[in-house]
Parts: sequence; C-alpha cells; structure tokens
Amino acid sequence: MRFSEWEPVYRQILDSFGFERAGDEEARDVLASLVSPFDRTRLAWGGQTVAICGAAPTLDAELDALGDADVVVAASTAADVVREAGYDVDMMVTDLDKNPETAVELSERGTPVAVAAHGDNVPAIREWVPKFDADHVLGTTQAEPHGPVVNWGGFTDGDRAAFIADELGAASLVFAGWDFDDPSVDAIKAQKLAWAERLLAWLERRRDEPFAILDGRRDDVEPLP
Repeated sequence: MRFSEWEPVYRQILDSFGFERAGDEEARDVLASLVSPFDRTRLAWGGQTVAICGAAPTLDAELDALGDADVVVAASTAADVVREAGYDVDMMVTDLDKNPETAVELSERGTPVAVAAHGDNVPAIREWVPKFDADHVLGTTQAEPHGPVVNWGGFTDGDRAAFIADELGAASLVFAGWDFDDPSVDAIKAQKLAWAERLLAWLERRRDEPFAILDGRRDDVEPLP
C-alpha cells in the first residue's frame, strides 16, 4: 500500500482518538535508529493462504482454521496461544505492550517479528528492540514510512497483520481469534476493535475477497474510502 492511499485513513484515526501525529513520528524515528531494512523477498507468501490470528478469548476454539493455512501470522499474545497448541508461527505482529519476551524469543529462533511504533510505546521500543535478533525484525509505523521502517497499512496488531499479508501477496486470508464485540475490553480497546473492523472491511473491498469474520456485520460498518 502506498502511503498516499493510507494517509487519509490515518488522519481519521488520529482525529478519532485525539492522537498526535508527532508522537507517532517520534516513535517511528526511534525504531528506525534500531532496525535495519528487512528483506521482504524472504517472505514468499505469494499465492499462499495466510491465517491471521487475533488475541481474542475465542482463539483456542478456532485453531482448526490454521490446519489449511500455509502461513500463520499471530498478533500479540495470540503467538503464545498458537505455539502452545503445537502450531508454528511464521510471523508475530506486536507493539510490545503485552508479551515482548515472546517476540524476542521468536526473533532469536529466526521468526520474523513485525514491531509497530506509535506514540505510546517509545519506552518499550527503547527497552526491547535492542534485545531482538536484528536480522528478523520488520519495523512498521502507522505514520509516514521512513528509512527501514515501513507502512503497509493497519492500526491494531491484528488488522496490521492482515495488511502485511496483503502486501506480501497472500492469495487468501483466514481469521481466527477475532471478537469485535469482546465484552471484556475497556472503552479504548472497544474503539480500537471498531477501527479494526472498519479497516478489515476496507481491505476486503480492496482485495475483492469476502472475509468470513465480517459476515452479518459488513452492512453496518462505516465504510472507508
């Protein structure tokens, strides 16, 4: 995705939450100082079925969806659930807010970890990114890309994982561990889930590929351009 396509949506996200763009840009620049350009050619996802695992409590009951996937991408703590169930994780997507130790371990095992920089996680970036195996870190931002830090779309860890898979040529996306109506989350997280739903609805239109997790919901989702 070109940043020119993403930027109008990004502006809406900033307005919705009252976030400052400067904070995202500062975090991006800190991350850029700690990572190297990632060789995307090593991720041969073209023509593959990619499972996008969210961290909702429903994940355990939905792991069967991974059986038909060629690639498994796990957001945040979903990486722990997937691995404990005996599945391999091909990429973890994280903003380092919950289980950074898992991200470090995966990088040391040679598993790519997509680390997101945003205005709230500069301390975590400074603390944890130097502990990673640098060869296996993909730096990402929701602001304008800079240096080795890319922006392929996405806001939350989960929907960012889907946009990464799209960028890397996935033929189809399947989803496990998603609950847009999770009653256990606070108001800010609920707002983020609403945005994740909007972003996935936008992505399915861009891909012309219906996502089953939006069945019965997409007509009520406020569309993005």
